[in-house]
Amino acid sequence: MKQYKSFIFSIIFCAIVFQQGQGQQLLVNDEKKPNIIFILTDDLGYGDLGVLFQNQRAQEGKPHHRTPYLDKMAGEGTVLARHYVPAPVCAPSRASLLLGIHQGHANVRNNQFDKALIDNHTLPSVLKQAGYATGLIGKWGLQGLEGDSPGSWEAYPTKRGFDHFFGYVRHRDGHNHYPAHEVRERGPVEVYNGDKEISGQLKGSYTTDLFTAVAKKWITDQERDNPEKPFFLYLAYDTPHAGLEIAASPYPEGGGLNGGVQWIGKPGRYINTAEESIDDYFHPDYAQTDWPVPQKRFASMVRRIDNSIGDIMQLLNDLDIDEETLVVFTSDNGPHNESYGYGDYDPTFFDGYGPLDGIKRDTWEGGVRVPTLVRWPAHVLAGERNDTPTGFHDWMPTFAELAGIPAPANTDGVSLLPLLTGEGEREAGVVYIEYSHNGKTPRYTEFDLTHQGKMRGEMQVIYLDGYKGVRYNIKSANDDFHIYDTKIDPGEKSDLAGSSDYFEKLQQKMKNRVLRVRRPNSTAPRPYDTVPIPALEAQQMKPGLFYKVFEIVTPWTPDVATLQEAPVHTGTSEGFDLNVATRKDDIVIEYTGIIEVPETGEYTFDLQTDRGAILQIHDATVIDADKGYKSKSTLSSKIHLEQGYHPIKLIYARGKKGSPSLQIKCSGPGTFKKSLSYSHVVD
Repeated sequence: MKQYKSFIFSIIFCAIVFQQGQGQQLLVNDEKKPNIIFILTDDLGYGDLGVLFQNQRAQEGKPHHRTPYLDKMAGEGTVLARHYVPAPVCAPSRASLLLGIHQGHANVRNNQFDKALIDNHTLPSVLKQAGYATGLIGKWGLQGLEGDSPGSWEAYPTKRGFDHFFGYVRHRDGHNHYPAHEVRERGPVEVYNGDKEISGQLKGSYTTDLFTAVAKKWITDQERDNPEKPFFLYLAYDTPHAGLEIAASPYPEGGGLNGGVQWIGKPGRYINTAEESIDDYFHPDYAQTDWPVPQKRFASMVRRIDNSIGDIMQLLNDLDIDEETLVVFTSDNGPHNESYGYGDYDPTFFDGYGPLDGIKRDTWEGGVRVPTLVRWPAHVLAGERNDTPTGFHDWMPTFAELAGIPAPANTDGVSLLPLLTGEGEREAGVVYIEYSHNGKTPRYTEFDLTHQGKMRGEMQVIYLDGYKGVRYNIKSANDDFHIYDTKIDPGEKSDLAGSSDYFEKLQQKMKNRVLRVRRPNSTAPRPYDTVPIPALEAQQMKPGLFYKVFEIVTPWTPDVATLQEAPVHTGTSEGFDLNVATRKDDIVIEYTGIIEVPETGEYTFDLQTDRGAILQIHDATVIDADKGYKSKSTLSSKIHLEQGYHPIKLIYARGKKGSPSLQIKCSGPGTFKKSLSYSHVVD
């Protein structure tokens, strides 16, 4: 039998100088925190906005559609020109958005439609803790595969932080935009208002209008009934995703309180645009063109969304909350090529991917870079375009900062407020994408020849040192990345991989980085799941672990980088020693260091604590003992590590209940389960 020899882990801390005030301090000083409206469209391409590409097509005399209200919003706010979804399809994209984590940590991956969103911190639950009213209107699709009602669905929206829900529950139901009717390839579907199914009342209602009218009513009710309470509205349209159903009548004139679409609430007349005849109104800008009918339909669908945005913006003015409300407009992935019964459709007619290659389900830019506008008068820079690579998981710390609370420690994001306001400096963020699809990039003539017909398979994207690394049809962790400078080469035409010694080194850095930022998920296996995480270069060490102590009251284990308070005590300890705490209750302690692993292999970490803790190795969250954690229970996690040095971070948080407790043990090659001891860098 193999004999196991014990060893002592070594810990090195990375000396990070803390400067009071270095954390972002832009919290609004007004008595009321800002309202937040996050508008998510379904399958709207980067190039489907006038301001981003369609206006250019108009100047070139090419077929184009218009988005005047969204163009106006862009002029009044900031365009995030390289904003990325975590995956190029809706379910994982929306899951990562709501959880504030990228696809390397999310529980919903690939094409796991209707899978239950894990019961962890979400955008609405975090904002609700900060005193926000929270509402979801539109598409969900993360309820769980078991159940058939709000009570039996594991992850119904009101079980994941929303006070109120109105919309589709099932993913596929969002493919019919007239829920009370049978359309080309879809029968009637269910719509819920709270816990009641109401599709029978929705005769003649088109969902773009329906969700807009209900959103307007919800916003108005919030301001009428509790004007001092801020609100968070997640408005998740199911358009312009196929089927290519269109509205039944012109968009009502005006907008806001007295115009535009309006909620009526009567069966068969639920909104003011409900009609006996459905699916037959083409916008007059497109009705008389010689375009193919599917293209007229798509353009009319996008214009209807644009009208809705103008309607909502007018409402904010009418309610005098325009300057109190941050509005984000974006999409869940790139443009689709589906019609569901309405004839042949491709995004090539309008080049919905803009100057990019790739569509929905591609990790080329066209599949993952999405149109993103942010507007907040007097706060967000107006008429600006920011090219910094950012991602959906960045909204969690952004909204937490706006709400005046720390972000949960498990977030992968960093606040976007410095980019949006021009105040302060933003921490380095991460853009990481992974997705698998058994298909190929379309052979559109606009796409680079090296991309056309490219087998997708396992795909992966990492941004590092300003460059995008992307891999298709990955077979092993050794597969090379294509490397692009997407700021000057948005179409990814010039592959820089191997072009110089610098890019040879960057290639290896990218291969190492993608192994260090993620954790495997058994429901979505990847070919690199069991590859040991690469070690860092050797360091000279002496005993000790660096710590920072914060005296704060926090509802969860916080991301220390998002705390406004300075640490009250810092130093080094022999290990994860709670004796460094300056008081018993309401304490947060961050420990940082580097473990020295003597042998490559699989290691098991066990963690037990009294309230909450997050353990990370490199940037991978190894143990999340926070939301839902049962005090003094043991959580275990396995991780493959290469021999050598690995950064480790643990954030411990407690309130007032119970006695302080924190234990970490490890077992693996050459070890038996035991407590750890530590070292740190020699100056």
